[in-house]
Amino acid sequence: MQGLLVGFGGVIGALLRYYIGLWSSEWTHTIFPIGTFTANMIGSFILGWLTTRIIQHQVVHPYLAAAFGTGIIGSFTTFSTFSVETVQLIQTGHWQMALLYVLLSLLAGLLFSWSGFKMGKTFSESKNGGSKQVL
Repeated sequence: MQGLLVGFGGVIGALLRYYIGLWSSEWTHTIFPIGTFTANMIGSFILGWLTTRIIQHQVVHPYLAAAFGTGIIGSFTTFSTFSVETVQLIQTGHWQMALLYVLLSLLAGLLFSWSGFKMGKTFSESKNGGSKQVL
């Protein structure tokens, strides 16, 4: 059952990632891979929030936590695409853009993840007064 939920979540995350890529290519015409960057930053924040608010505080059943964290967010974010896009930037001579992409992804990803953790903790403490509620 857990595998099915993770798989279903994976489908949702992959489709969301695909549509972020389409959406970003409509409004930007740059060599910077904004679609992957955007998905990875959103995913970093949400996974930080989910880990603090839902997984650590056991707000939902572990199967649902896996469906959200591993399924949806795991397939929404993409390290492999980030890696390929970075290599493509290097191969086409865009070294500065590749370096910018790597540094921004690393620093912003950590910042977004940290912000998600902080927001999840703050929300959890203010909403539940520190108590657990399992759905």
